Amino acid sequence: MTDIPFERPVGRVAAFTAISWLGMFIHNEIELPLTLLSPENSLPGLVSVVLFLGWWLMPYRRVLAYALLGWALLHIVAGGILSVLPLPIWPFYPEQSLIHYLAHAIYSLAQLPLIALMISQLRNT
Repeated sequence: MTDIPFERPVGRVAAFTAISWLGMFIHNEIELPLTLLSPENSLPGLVSVVLFLGWWLMPYRRVLAYALLGWALLHIVAGGILSVLPLPIWPFYPEQSLIHYLAHAIYSLAQLPLIALMISQLRNT
């Protein structure tokens, strides 16, 4: 059974997926001395590209819209919000500084356009 087709604003989803990854990349540039090809940057970028291409090209668009939404929610909750807090679940103690908070704010805000668009897409199906 194939998924019900719905409008696919390919350019917006591509841009918002890139913005989502860019928020994580900017966070990593502020917090960590990483290169573009470091696994912490390149692997999430690869996942983002695969999810976007799947959403764009595969017949199960609704499933892949949920996957893109889940990916952005994971970033905002785990990467943008929880990892800034000094919780005992972390194997590190996050720096509690204005720069650190700013990096996580950028990371979190960069997820919002993709989250909003995927929610809109899923509601319209």
